[in-house]
Amino acid sequence: MPFAPQPDPVAATAPAKRRTDCSSVPWARIAAAGTLIASGGLLLSGNRKAGLVAATAGTSLALLDQQDVVLRWWDSLPGHISKVQKVLGQVQETLDDVVIQREKLAKLLGR
Repeated sequence: MPFAPQPDPVAATAPAKRRTDCSSVPWARIAAAGTLIASGGLLLSGNRKAGLVAATAGTSLALLDQQDVVLRWWDSLPGHISKVQKVLGQVQETLDDVVIQREKLAKLLGR
């Protein structure tokens, strides 16, 4: 009687069967990530044009993979633009007030 269980020699030599389901693999996401990593390597190595082309391709693949997110961003874009316009208007008004105060101060000091 052995002290440890002995493995089955037939099972040890038989290749393991794997079930692969290609439909569950996110190929677009993998391609986008690989392309973006490659573009980073190209940019770091000094190949600027090739790196930019690869980055554009990787970004396009990522956008194709995330269409629902892109649609939500696209729908919310007008709201963000109006907020930015409002902030820019406030900045413009503040700068106009600063110019007026500067002119008053210059007249007061006689310059």
